[in-house]
Amino acid sequence: MIEHNDNSAGVSKEFIVFRLGAMEFAIDIMAVREIRGWTPATALPHAPSYVRGVINLRGAVLPIVDLAERLGFPPIEISARRVVIVVQIGSRLVGLLVDAVSDILSQPSETIQPIPDVASEVVKLYVQGVFAFDDRMVGLIRLDHLTPPSIGEAA
Repeated sequence: MIEHNDNSAGVSKEFIVFRLGAMEFAIDIMAVREIRGWTPATALPHAPSYVRGVINLRGAVLPIVDLAERLGFPPIEISARRVVIVVQIGSRLVGLLVDAVSDILSQPSETIQPIPDVASEVVKLYVQGVFAFDDRMVGLIRLDHLTPPSIGEAA
């Protein structure tokens, strides 16, 4: 979560930056458990279209969420070059399918800006802020809203 108190000045957080098409997003590195290559997933009947299915991760059933489709973009085209970022969302592990991981960076908390008021409420549901990095704008993903409770619990 973004800290908005006076104690946050000078505090940096680490993020994993990844690509979805031409766009870049980031997630807090503390939520990341591992980064792995794409593995074909077993489809789940009646699952939302953004859930690509499940894979076996060392004996645990891991749901795979196509992050591009979840954010309202065209689905990711599957290939061996795609990456799954395994994240912890609350007590659940979820795999986020992305195009590629591009950077690991430390970002001062005060440089993270809120989403502009022109953004829709849907955007604000999934993106909690933006920051500039190497002349690029990076959206900070709000992990706690990516999966409905039933997806993680059913898997």
